[in-house]
Amino acid sequence: MVIKKGGERIMEFLKRLVVEEEGQGLVEYTLIVLLVALVFWVAVRTANVGGALSTSWGSVTTCLTSPFSCAGS
Repeated sequence: MVIKKGGERIMEFLKRLVVEEEGQGLVEYTLIVLLVALVFWVAVRTANVGGALSTSWGSVTTCLTSPFSCAGS
């Protein structure tokens, strides 16, 4: 058994990382998910969804507190 120095072990590890492609698919899928999440986040911010949800939630709260004052639609 040959005892290797620490630097040789690191070099072998780095060589394996460059040659092996097992984790490549996982990295690609992660990048795709991040891209989709970024596009979704920008779309939500641009469309002012927060304001619309706040208005709708206010209407729901009003209808629950006094049901006879609701518009019915």
